[in-house]
Amino acid sequence: MPKTKLSVAQISLGLKTAKEEIDELRQKLNHHSHLYYVLDDPKIEDYEYDQMYKRLVELEAENPELITLDSPTQRVGGVVDNMFNKVEHLKEMLSLGNAFSIEDLKEFEERIKKILEIDEVEYVAELKIDGLAINLTYTNGRLTSAATRGDGRVGEDVLHNAKTIRSIPLSLLATDREPPDVLEVRGEIYMPRKEFERLNEERASKEEPLFANPRNAAAGSVRQLDPKVTSQRSLDVFIYGMGLVENAKFQITSHLETLQILSDFGLKVNKNYKKFKSIDEILGYCKEWEEKRSSLQYDIDGVVIKVNNLKYQEKLGSTSKDPRWAIAYKFPPEQVSTIVEDIFLNIGRTGVLTPTAILKPVRVAGSTVSRATLHNMDFIAEKDIRIGDTVIIHKAGDIIPEVVSVVKEKRRGTEKIFTMPESCPSCQGEIKRVEGEAAYKCLNPDCADLKKEKIIHFVSRDAMNIDGMGPKIVEALINNGLIRDISDLYKLDVTSVADIERLGEKSANNLIKAIEDSKKAHLYKVVFGLGIRFVGAKAAYILVDNYKTMDNLIKSEFEDLKNIDGIGQKIAESIVNYFQDKTNLQLIERLAAAGVNMAEADKDDSGEKILAGKTFVFTGSILMPRPEAEQIVVSLGGSVSSSVSKKTTYLVAGENAGSKLDKARKLDVEVIDEEEFKKLAGLE
Repeated sequence: MPKTKLSVAQISLGLKTAKEEIDELRQKLNHHSHLYYVLDDPKIEDYEYDQMYKRLVELEAENPELITLDSPTQRVGGVVDNMFNKVEHLKEMLSLGNAFSIEDLKEFEERIKKILEIDEVEYVAELKIDGLAINLTYTNGRLTSAATRGDGRVGEDVLHNAKTIRSIPLSLLATDREPPDVLEVRGEIYMPRKEFERLNEERASKEEPLFANPRNAAAGSVRQLDPKVTSQRSLDVFIYGMGLVENAKFQITSHLETLQILSDFGLKVNKNYKKFKSIDEILGYCKEWEEKRSSLQYDIDGVVIKVNNLKYQEKLGSTSKDPRWAIAYKFPPEQVSTIVEDIFLNIGRTGVLTPTAILKPVRVAGSTVSRATLHNMDFIAEKDIRIGDTVIIHKAGDIIPEVVSVVKEKRRGTEKIFTMPESCPSCQGEIKRVEGEAAYKCLNPDCADLKKEKIIHFVSRDAMNIDGMGPKIVEALINNGLIRDISDLYKLDVTSVADIERLGEKSANNLIKAIEDSKKAHLYKVVFGLGIRFVGAKAAYILVDNYKTMDNLIKSEFEDLKNIDGIGQKIAESIVNYFQDKTNLQLIERLAAAGVNMAEADKDDSGEKILAGKTFVFTGSILMPRPEAEQIVVSLGGSVSSSVSKKTTYLVAGENAGSKLDKARKLDVEVIDEEEFKKLAGLE
C-alpha cells in the first residue's frame, strides 16, 4: 500500500499521523537503546529494533521538516571541516589527587576530619575507569555539547563523535524529575577490551601502527575528523558526576543521590560503587578490585573515593588543581606470571643486538603480551633469566612489557641459560661487545637485517615520513631485489613496485608519489633518517640549526660538536665516527644525486627568536609529533625541558596530562593547549 506524505499544511490542520508516529518511534527506540546499551537488558530482538529504525528513517525522509537533532537517526553527522573547536566548560573539570598507599589514604582522611572538625566521614568508592574524560551538556534535556577535558577549563568540541556512542543519550529520559535547564555531566569514554583487540588486529592487517592500550585507542577514536570512523569502534561511556546545574527541579544532598539521578535520566553509571563509613573499610574494596580488575570487560587503574555529603564537599572546597573531597587510589602496575619460551636477538638500525623474550601469551594492563625486551646481556645476568623460566612481568608506564623478576622456586632443572652467539644470527658476521657498554653489535655493514631496519627507520614518520611504506612493504621490496639501501628507494618506479605482493597500480602510484615528496623533507629529518647512533630527532634538529647544510655537518669537528647545547661528548663522537666511514659518505652522495634535500632553506631572521628566554614542557597527547614541537621551540630561541620547575614558562598540556599538569598548577606555571602553543610560535 503506497505511503502518503503529509505536508506541513496538513500537519498544521491537525492531520498529525506522521508526527505522532515519528514521536512514538523515537520514544520506543530511545527506550530500547537505553535497555540495550545502558542497562544491558534488551527486551526485543535486533530485527524488531532495526525495523522500527528503518520506518523512522522513511518517515523523516518524507517529512524532513520533522527531523530534530536528538532523533536516533542523527547520531552520525558529516565530516568535521577542520580541527576541533574549543569549548569552555561551564564549571572547571579539576583533576584528582593521587594516593599510592594506605598511608596516603589515611592522610587524606585526617585532612578531611581536621577541616570539617568531625570524627566520622561517609564516603562513596567507585571504580576509576581508564579512559578519556568527557564533559556532556544537556540543555532543556537535549544533548547540546560534548567536550574533552583539555586543561580543565577549555576542551575540544567532539559533539559529532560523542553522538555516535550509543550509551550517550541524545535526550534525557523522561522521569518524575524534570531535567534542569542546563545540566553538565562528567564521565569517561572507554573502549571495551574485545573491541580494542579487534581494532588492533584490523590495524595490523593494514600495516597501521597499533594502539598501545584501550585508553589511547578511545582517545584516538573520539578525536577522529569523520564521525563515521568513531561510530565503527564500539566505544562506551560511564557517567560519574555533575558539573554546572542551572535551575534544578530537584534537591540532592549526597553523591549517592547524584548517581541515582544520573541513572534515572538515562545516563550510564557504573554500578560497582559502594558506600563506606571509613577509609579502613574502603581498603578491602580497593584490594578486591585490584584482584578482580582482569575480570572486567574494560580497564580500570584504581578506585576513586569521594566524600558522600555534598555540604561537606562544598565546605572542603578545592585547591588550584584538585578537590579536597576526593582522591584517586592508583593500583600498582598490574603484574602477571608467564613463561619465557625462547630468547631471540633483534638487530636494530645501528647493528646493536637486543635480546627479546618470547613469552607464553598473557594479558596484562589491557592487552595480550607475547614479547618483552630484555635490554642487554647485563640485564639478563642480573635477573638470571633463563629460557623456560616462569617470570613476573608488568608494563612499564602501562605501555612497555618488562620482566620484573624470575620465580626461581618454579624451576625444574630443564631451563637453559642464554648466551650471546659468536656470530650474527642473521648474516653470520662477527659480533663484538661495544667497549664501555652492555651492547653487542653486528660488525657486518652488509647484514640483511641491519639494512632492513635502517630502511624502516628512514621511511618512518619522524624521519622521511613516506606514507604507505610499512615494514612489510620494505621487506617485500628487499626480497624482490628492488632495494638494498635507502638510496635505492629513489630508483623505484610504479611498474616494478606494482608487481610486488599486496600492492596494485593505485597503491604503487601513491607510494612513488610519497617517495618523491620525501625529497623535499627538512634536512633535520634526513639527518635523523640516516640512523646515526644516539642522534634522535631533537639532536638532528639542533645539528641542522647549527650547521645548515649536510656538507657543513660532514666537516664538523669533535670539539665544536661537543660544546653545542644538547649534543655533548657521546653524540659528538658518534657523529664524527659516522662521517669518517666512506660507505656512509657514498650513501649520502647517492641521496643527494637522487634529489634529496641536503640544505636548510635560508630563513628571515626577523622575529625568528620569538620564544627566546622561554622554557617549554610538553605533556599528554598532542596532534603534532612531540619531537617536531620541541624542535620548533628550539628554532625560535626557546628551550625544552622534560620536567616542570619554577623555571618553566609554559606547560603545553594535551589529553591525559598527568603529574606534570598537577605540578605546574602547584608552581603556578602557565598551562596552555596545543592551539595556544601554535599561536605563540606564530604557526597560526
